[in-house]
Amino acid sequence: MFYGAVVIAPVFQSVNYSFYDWNGVTAARWVGVQNYVSFFTDPALSAALGHVLVLVVFFAVLPIVLGLISAGLLGRGRVTGAAVYRWLLFLPQVLTTVVVAVIWKRIYGPDGPLNEALRAVGLGHLAVNWLGDFTWALPALGLIGTWSGLGFCMVLFVAGVSAIPNELYEAARIDGCGAVAEFFHITLPGLRGQLAVALTLTITSALRAFDLVWITTQGGPGTATTTPALLLYQKAFENPNVGQAAAIGVVMALMCLAIALIITRSVEAKD
Repeated sequence: MFYGAVVIAPVFQSVNYSFYDWNGVTAARWVGVQNYVSFFTDPALSAALGHVLVLVVFFAVLPIVLGLISAGLLGRGRVTGAAVYRWLLFLPQVLTTVVVAVIWKRIYGPDGPLNEALRAVGLGHLAVNWLGDFTWALPALGLIGTWSGLGFCMVLFVAGVSAIPNELYEAARIDGCGAVAEFFHITLPGLRGQLAVALTLTITSALRAFDLVWITTQGGPGTATTTPALLLYQKAFENPNVGQAAAIGVVMALMCLAIALIITRSVEAKD
């Protein structure tokens, strides 16, 4: 009953709003599927979806690749300082997104530590206002996502590696397999479930990126770092068009659901 009141009912209400042209105050006007058509024809939304594809590389691909490498190095045997290494990588997970955004906004600032370090080693010509530059703003934002997601992927994969039977590795060594062969033939196949979880959460995180973008760039410079979630907020509260905002939310929810289903079915098909 409670779940239906706070989750199911608002979902149906949002779907209903998505068929209207409504500013939240005056009478709503029925427009049918026009708001959904606008989602795929609006240049601003098209650009925002393009930005999401870039963010997927930083929010999903890089953390997963680096997490797999970390798991391969830390998951089997003893490594000096492994506990400290894990703690440092997992630290972003215990920090709120607001704290992470404020820290990195300071690091990327014109007089921030990154530019000061470049000047200190004689590379001052490379110093820019990273979050205010049309070329570098989106990659700089993406690297924050990489830093934030790496710890989660690393811990997830290390836990998965520890569950793989040692007998498989021993048999591989008897057959003459090296560390790289062990990774691709034993570790990677044994982490299919963890990979599915990591891919689902990181890709949907890139699609839903809002708080990090809002605090660091607010979509700027210009529209260089806009995301669908940011446009949803702007259409809902800054220049109210509740119908379009609801349509964006519905499409994003369906995209997240589709991503989760595709990844889950792909993993199940290989079992």
